[in-house]
Amino acid sequence: MGLTNNSMGIKAVDSGLVIKKTTPEDKVVALAGNPNVGKSTVFNNLTGMNQHTGNWPGKTVTNAQGYCSHNDRNYVLVDIPGTYSLMAHSAEEEVARDFICFGNPDAVVVVCDATCLERNLNLVLQAIEITDNVIVCINLMDEAKRKEISIDTGRLLAILGVPVVTTIARNKNGLNKLMQALEGLTISPKKDTPIRMKYESSVEAAINAVLPALGRFEGRISLRWLAIRLLDYNEALTIQLNEYLGCDLYSDEEINTKLRQAEEILSTHGISTQSLRDRIVSGLVLTAENICEQTVSFNKRNYNSSDRKIDRILTSKRTGIPVMIALLTLIFWLTLSGANYPSKLISSGLFRVQDILTELFHNVGAPDWLHGAVVLGVYRVVAWVISVMLPPMAIFFPLFTLLEDLGYLPRVAFNLDKYFKKCGACGKQALTMWLVDI
Repeated sequence: MGLTNNSMGIKAVDSGLVIKKTTPEDKVVALAGNPNVGKSTVFNNLTGMNQHTGNWPGKTVTNAQGYCSHNDRNYVLVDIPGTYSLMAHSAEEEVARDFICFGNPDAVVVVCDATCLERNLNLVLQAIEITDNVIVCINLMDEAKRKEISIDTGRLLAILGVPVVTTIARNKNGLNKLMQALEGLTISPKKDTPIRMKYESSVEAAINAVLPALGRFEGRISLRWLAIRLLDYNEALTIQLNEYLGCDLYSDEEINTKLRQAEEILSTHGISTQSLRDRIVSGLVLTAENICEQTVSFNKRNYNSSDRKIDRILTSKRTGIPVMIALLTLIFWLTLSGANYPSKLISSGLFRVQDILTELFHNVGAPDWLHGAVVLGVYRVVAWVISVMLPPMAIFFPLFTLLEDLGYLPRVAFNLDKYFKKCGACGKQALTMWLVDI
């Protein structure tokens, strides 16, 4: 279940199911970005303690909302889940995509890592396809300087046609400029025309074939993005689109006619519906690469040589899986063997308290059924759960967090993605399985 009709767009804002405004004039800002780019640091430093968390409607995915002000204007910042793409493969990616598409935010800030801008631009380009109200926040500029990476932000702004701001969020550098850019984007009319993605000619012809049937939705959604999504069928997204637009898109005769024409165009060029997404992704990747060639320069060409060497070990076909199995085995061994000692200490202490409670019940003449229910029932069960579960969790989760901070978990997802796709899943779900196993 995704965002419902009553939890999307203006209804979401008014009902408080997703967004909680302090005043009707508050501007809603979606904070998007890849994992580990400092997005949450930007969010925390802008909102301070003025934030709260909850769950998205129908999802177990957590959302964080915060409030900040600039020049007497209030902003509601929504820290949407980190994602590499808006072509959803997981609940987190669905939430990110649905909020940008249907939540009608006044602005979308895409936080990028200055040290690997090319990879981050994939998400930027997808966001611009959905909405013109995008701001590119290039974070970790101190890391880029250390690695002798230079970014021509003026040239990048000219190419993308959206505001570009550089920050060092951990030091709060550039956050005031980010707020100024937000004010300009949400208060003043846009001056620049955002970049329009151009795919190969056959894909463009198919998109243009569908566009004439979508004119009635002008102003409610990006027609070009809608055309692409109709060609690249996704069941979950289709449900959201039907609810948002108030009609069954694939049952509409005019749309169906245009879609058949588009499919004929693609078929003529040897493009199946299954391979269309690959062509779209390739177009995004090549465009991001081309933009970076024009805007990013590396004064130290081998700045990432150590990362590449590590990748050759951790993600190669020969060593990637064995290293992962060895590391996972080590973590499980540390967790289970290391938990034995604190578990014994906790259990002995808690069951010593049980003996004291038993003696107390007998001294006051409590009936056996009450002693059995309270001491041997409730207390003993809680004591066993604490003794058995708390020590492994106290060891495993810090180790798991360490792997995430070191950047190893995305490599695990990469290694297993091919195999998980055969089961209709994605590599990131391997990380969930780790948690379930423990």
